[in-house]
Amino acid sequence: MKILIPDTTDIDPGDLTGHEVVRYAATEPVPPEHADAQAVVVWGTSGDVLQETARRLTRVELVQALAAGPDSVLAAGFRAEAVVCSGVGLHTRPVTEHALALLLNLVRRLPAAARSQGERTWDPQLGGLQPLHPEGRVTTLIDARVLIWGFGAIGQHLADLCTALGSQVTGVARSSGERGGHPVITPEQLPEHLPGTDVLVLVLPHDPATERALDRKTLDALPPHALVVNVGRGSTVDEDALVEALSTGSIAGAAIDVAAQEPLPADSPLWSAPNLTITPHMAGGRPIGAADLLRENLEALTQGGWFTNPVDRARA
Repeated sequence: MKILIPDTTDIDPGDLTGHEVVRYAATEPVPPEHADAQAVVVWGTSGDVLQETARRLTRVELVQALAAGPDSVLAAGFRAEAVVCSGVGLHTRPVTEHALALLLNLVRRLPAAARSQGERTWDPQLGGLQPLHPEGRVTTLIDARVLIWGFGAIGQHLADLCTALGSQVTGVARSSGERGGHPVITPEQLPEHLPGTDVLVLVLPHDPATERALDRKTLDALPPHALVVNVGRGSTVDEDALVEALSTGSIAGAAIDVAAQEPLPADSPLWSAPNLTITPHMAGGRPIGAADLLRENLEALTQGGWFTNPVDRARA
């Protein structure tokens, strides 16, 4: 079987014995001489280039995306007979790590400390003797009430870390109950939980149901000391409402790793919003276990069995 591997991955062709493995440039359409490939791995290819690749691969049977959200792969138009699998699970640890970094950045007031450093000022309000829980401010994860909206692998891993640091964590998912030892509520139950939330973390995927899920009404329901972190998809946030909430003090601060339009335009109001930390979609980008996932799905393709992370193309 001919398998196409992009030059953006560290998958070793030597680990795929018994197959013809061809490495291709992720920034360019697959060369015509490899249009007979039966499997292709997608990582770091732009939408327009991916569409041309999809048009050329007329015999492809497996499209293995390494991104957790295979939006661009689905939009590319690969042949209907091909199985599309996502990279869910490959980014759990890196994204969790970044989410925790953004969260602690806000809670421990590192942006304020950086401003003081730039001004060569030793700010006594940041250091020295401090109350554990000052009125109207979140300065520690100890006893903090953390709500994680999007409670898959990343959300649950983050919940474990926050719990270890002393937080009270509740997950938000489509069905309520318990996951990984943490209580879970549904989005319909959010109105009764938001007023008591100290930190709201979004790890939501992009789909019609999550479009601008964090809207003005949701932001207004949070207490003024609340902090918001988004490491999911930029489309899940009403960015105008977020800028307004930060500007009016409706919430105390936020941190985003994603935006509705990326790269974020220089004239976006987000750049000048107060108490907002922006990172350039850097939480992921380091899929862990891609080779193992690919081997599992190649085995399912060649020998029959269950695919890992198959995408229901009919519902997508």
